[in-house]
Amino acid sequence: MADYFLISLSNRENLELCIKYSLAGFTNSINGLWTFFDIDVGDYVSFLYGARVRNLYKVTKKVAYKNAENLPPWPPITFRSKRTYYFPFRLFLKQEREFNEPMVRPEFSYVAENLLLRGGYRKTHFQADTITFYNVSEMGTVFDGEIKYLELNAETFEPKIVFRKENQKIPEKFYFKELILQSLVRRKIQSSVLDDALEFFGVDKSPDEFEVLGEKALPEGYVDIFIKLRHPTGTNKYLLVEVKTGKAQRKDVEQLTGYISEFSNETVGGILIARDFSKSAFNNSKILPVRYYFNDLDKSAEYSYKELLRMLTLEVVI
Repeated sequence: MADYFLISLSNRENLELCIKYSLAGFTNSINGLWTFFDIDVGDYVSFLYGARVRNLYKVTKKVAYKNAENLPPWPPITFRSKRTYYFPFRLFLKQEREFNEPMVRPEFSYVAENLLLRGGYRKTHFQADTITFYNVSEMGTVFDGEIKYLELNAETFEPKIVFRKENQKIPEKFYFKELILQSLVRRKIQSSVLDDALEFFGVDKSPDEFEVLGEKALPEGYVDIFIKLRHPTGTNKYLLVEVKTGKAQRKDVEQLTGYISEFSNETVGGILIARDFSKSAFNNSKILPVRYYFNDLDKSAEYSYKELLRMLTLEVVI
């Protein structure tokens, strides 16, 4: 099933350009690359600006452009830090529905809670749950207008991930970071270790009954991946997932344990995913440790997102 995201925009001009050209653009930053990887062709998006949600679009194409600092419609942005960002990562969109709705509507409560607890719009995108997507699919009216696409005669590239910092060359090559691992794990976990996790926590459900969502805000922070029943009846069942690129330490176990205790009595447990674990990770009945690794990884090489997704292995280690 397709995922649904709200893309957070920083100003009205950006919003108007996105709507005019049915186009979303993301900067040459790790957050921009993360968003580009996280949202796939066939997914659905809406624009979020000024506590209002605009329109529903289907992603039809993803393109990364070279020399994007010279490409319309967005000019480069320079911040007080003197860093300049431009928009090499683009999503081409097909508008499905037309609406302009406030975030205070109860249909947006899942995303609104994330916004409130995170204290604003600094995050690039928010993944909504299935119930939100169903509701949005009935909002406003079906779009039957003409779509004006922006023609760009420019060279493209496929962004790559490298595992040595000296090989980084932004925006073509990014050093492997936790955000990238989070995105990869979100796509992989349901078909790999979720069944083991449900058995470990005594949950008599199929993995197909659950949906795997991106970051979920909590009063004391946020979990990297949030797993819940797609169609709860009476009560829900939650699993909280933390992802670490390196070795999980005692503080990581304590952090996830704290999230479990503060979130809800419907939370059945947590999954801690890391490259390796300290002994303390194995002494908590509420946390399932899962080791990640990439098969046949050459740290001097560079890899596409799809290559890493194929290479990624998740393995329960108890």
